[in-house]
Amino acid sequence: MTDIQSDRRSREFIQSLDRGLAVIRAFSNEHDLLSLADVAKITSLSRASVRRALLTLETLGYVGSRQNRFYLRPRVLDLGYAFLSSSSSVDITQDHLRRLSARIGESVSACEYDDGDVVYVARAAAETIMPIRLGIGRRLPAFCTSTGRVLLSEFDEQRLDAYFRDYPREKLSPATVIDEHELRERIAEVREQGWSLNNQEVDLGARSVAAPVIGADGRYVSAVNISVSTSRVSAEQLREEYLPLLLESTRMISADLSLLSRRQN
Repeated sequence: MTDIQSDRRSREFIQSLDRGLAVIRAFSNEHDLLSLADVAKITSLSRASVRRALLTLETLGYVGSRQNRFYLRPRVLDLGYAFLSSSSSVDITQDHLRRLSARIGESVSACEYDDGDVVYVARAAAETIMPIRLGIGRRLPAFCTSTGRVLLSEFDEQRLDAYFRDYPREKLSPATVIDEHELRERIAEVREQGWSLNNQEVDLGARSVAAPVIGADGRYVSAVNISVSTSRVSAEQLREEYLPLLLESTRMISADLSLLSRRQN
């Protein structure tokens, strides 16, 4: 039994809250207007449970509806803003991302690991024709992203075994690597070199390079990546020209976070 399964059987676990949050997470860039049946299919919840959750969220102002379709209302942003406004580390990271993005003219993001995915917590977007739409709060599978492999590289063998056992791996593009043995080799390489390069495994036409932000305790806080178009930047250029600037930026973020930690203590 996994820790999550054990927690969900606890007498302290509120299933209705779990279902309500699952319903909110069903909405995305690709699924912004959903029927009750759509939400039930995505969440694997019963239609009755989904109906109660949607009507409750609608009453509270988090969900709207039109013609038997539901959509998220702006009030749902309050949930994410509570995290962002309380996180000094995100503020520090965001400031460095803006500087790096302005310096190189490319989009830069910071991600944290959460339940098998990476979650975008900060981003500085460049004015380019990048095909990927990534905003704060967007989730992507950790196994196939540059930031995800950086964060997975900190896992010990037991935790990495659990990761491969518990989380599915689907191809997001023809280049996505899903073989466990090959992924373990790539993660080990990332662990040794301290950075990860992703070549079109999330989207054809896009590549990225990522490096870790390290906290005062020596643990990875997040991973920062630079995303580029394959038509403009080669893998060699990304590695030779952009990677040194990325590593410089993540070192500065790490230093600032360590200073913040000392001041708070």
